[in-house]
Amino acid sequence: MAENGRLGGIGTEAGTIVGVAPARSIARDGVRGIVLPILLAAAVLIAWELWVRWAHIPAVILPAPSAILDIMVRQHEILLRHAIPTVLESAGGFALASILGIGLAVWLSYSRTAREALYPNLVFFQLIPKIALAPLFIIWLGIGSESRLAFSVFISFFPIIIATLAGFNNVDRNMIRLCQSLTASEWQTFKSVKFPSALPYIFSGMKVAMTLAIIGVIIGEFITAQRGLGYLIVFATARAETGVAMAAIVVLCGGGLLLYGVVALAEAIARRRYGTSAS
Repeated sequence: MAENGRLGGIGTEAGTIVGVAPARSIARDGVRGIVLPILLAAAVLIAWELWVRWAHIPAVILPAPSAILDIMVRQHEILLRHAIPTVLESAGGFALASILGIGLAVWLSYSRTAREALYPNLVFFQLIPKIALAPLFIIWLGIGSESRLAFSVFISFFPIIIATLAGFNNVDRNMIRLCQSLTASEWQTFKSVKFPSALPYIFSGMKVAMTLAIIGVIIGEFITAQRGLGYLIVFATARAETGVAMAAIVVLCGGGLLLYGVVALAEAIARRRYGTSAS
């Protein structure tokens, strides 16, 4: 008995090896998933640094990574001041797009008439070049954050609708029939079966939407803004300060990774809550 307890679980050495091996494999894959991207990024940065120094490329054309890092250290207050509104507006646009996208997807999944009437028009509007509509949002909503939020929602909610609808359409029909045989209500079926089963699809769409929400805010800042990383990039490039512009881009990437990480964390929490598996 003591031997079995020490071996940790199944009762035999062979059983223990079978149980431990997958855990080690998962841990190894997790380490590879972190280490390999870092090594690749480091290799690219080193090659970039060496190439700029060897070819004597002017900083106004392409600054070295070390020069960009120096600018980020010296002007971190300015970068942070412009990063805050961009990140907040991106998060706000993403939140509104998520509410709108999931809400519309639920409506379309339950209403055949709405799906046949609205879905083709949603697809049509997605075929319109988004950047061409950005000035119209400025005209309609002004030069404040409202126009940037609206444009961010406009270009980011569609992936959430598509992914959420796909999730609802791929729910196990046997589970639906089981709920019906148990006389479960539509709300109980949705809460216990349809929504948990669609979560992997929903979060896949949300991850795409997160990047699009940031793009929408940046485009709005390019056109008209007095603050934000998009404004700083335009201002710096107009003065041929390429290093400042690239430092702003690096900070923008960091903000995007932060928001993407929040979505990934929410996905992990939801999977633990509902017991859904990765897809």
